Amino acid sequence: MIKILLGLVLCGASALGSRGAHAQGVIPPTGTAVTPFSSVIRMGDTVYVSGSVGADRATGKPPADAAVEAAKMLDSVKTLLTKEGMTMDDLVTVTIFCTDMNLYATFNKVYITYFHQPFPARAFIGAKELVLGAHFEIMGVAQKGAAATKTAGTK
Repeated sequence: MIKILLGLVLCGASALGSRGAHAQGVIPPTGTAVTPFSSVIRMGDTVYVSGSVGADRATGKPPADAAVEAAKMLDSVKTLLTKEGMTMDDLVTVTIFCTDMNLYATFNKVYITYFHQPFPARAFIGAKELVLGAHFEIMGVAQKGAAATKTAGTK
């Protein structure tokens, strides 16, 4: 009798566990450097995008032109979100790190071409240095379906 009850408890726990929210990480493709983090973590309908820079795949370094670098970085995020069945407009918040605050306008000219309004909530933060010598780094949170349902708040 105890074995039957134990079996039922274990089966029930297994069934409940399969319906709960579990983190799923995206592993970098074979041949890329192993990093101690996932590019993306999915929890249910929410996707957390790790810090990404606009490095050139051939050289492993960011382009010298800040606008080209920003576009490469945003293209990288777009690719990650597409693999998760989302669009850039599903991003609800992003944080941008920048090593030169004089590049704010340059960045924004590129940034606005990747989104429809309302734009995600955003922070643009000055940083002394970024990985690989990048000018910019982005991280963000996306919610499945946000593109169709998000609205901008008022002040």
